[in-house]
Amino acid sequence: MSPPKPAQSIAPINWQPTAELAVLKLRAQILQRIRSFFSARDILEVETPILSAAATTDPQLHSFNTCYSGPGSAHGCTLFLHTSPEFAMKRLLAAGLGSIYQICKVFRDTETGCLHNPEFTLLEWYRVGFDHHQLMDEVTELVTYILGGKIALDPPERLTYQQAFLDYAGIDPHTADKECMIACAREQGIHTAGSFPDQLEIWRDLLLTHLIEPQLGKNRLTFLYDYPASQASLARIRPGTPPLAERFELYLHGIELANGFQELDDAHEQRGRFELDLRRRRAMGLPAISHDERLLAALAHGLPACAGVALGVDRLVMLAAEVNSIADVIAFSIENA
Repeated sequence: MSPPKPAQSIAPINWQPTAELAVLKLRAQILQRIRSFFSARDILEVETPILSAAATTDPQLHSFNTCYSGPGSAHGCTLFLHTSPEFAMKRLLAAGLGSIYQICKVFRDTETGCLHNPEFTLLEWYRVGFDHHQLMDEVTELVTYILGGKIALDPPERLTYQQAFLDYAGIDPHTADKECMIACAREQGIHTAGSFPDQLEIWRDLLLTHLIEPQLGKNRLTFLYDYPASQASLARIRPGTPPLAERFELYLHGIELANGFQELDDAHEQRGRFELDLRRRRAMGLPAISHDERLLAALAHGLPACAGVALGVDRLVMLAAEVNSIADVIAFSIENA
């Protein structure tokens, strides 16, 4: 009779939350304070679908998808988890709902790290009748309201995209050519591995993320605004020499916290930007996707003049809790979901 086999040891399953319980309670308090901030201003909270028939066309964002096979879709229908509630919220704006906000989960494939989780919480709001400078004022009020009692901050600052490059890279981002940007990167010890895209936009973004962003928001809120027109995304472009995107980003302690626009309301121009995105996707070998015809129809109906902003709630909680990883402020990170 053969001896019994030794029992195999089973690794214990880690079922515990990723964040400490005290941080989860702080998170709940911050969500409550966000809602009280908007309630005091009579800004309506809305909910829009997480699933959408159209995905973002932005080549830098990657959508998760699933298949709906219920009634009305005998052969299955591909749906996408939204990367932002922006398109659906703009349809509500076009319908006449007025200034609105939403706190929701959004999903972006390929994004993970200290500041990224594929599923994260976004606060997005739109102010009818505001320009993006007025919205920067309100963003300052909100962040100060949330962090004011926890972090002592110096007065906020606003830097144009051009001034930030001049201050921290010594070049003008609107006139410098690709060779100048490559030389700047090399001088600053920024090296690329393997084959790196040979495009001016890519090198400019590399300088922004590696050289400039770490200098922004040192113990103060720093707004970067007046972006190159090529980085307008869904923002309006202001004519001039050069034309500039009416867009801003907010930084605190080198962390990008929010991204805001003077919203584009021209359906024809928005269609052109979608088509440009699709051409870029093809050039990068990315899957072809359909752009959102419902959004374009809403813009054609008429979007009220407004400014909008998306703010990362998890990053805001990170700053309030003084932790360095997004895993420390969410109940379960992707590795522990």
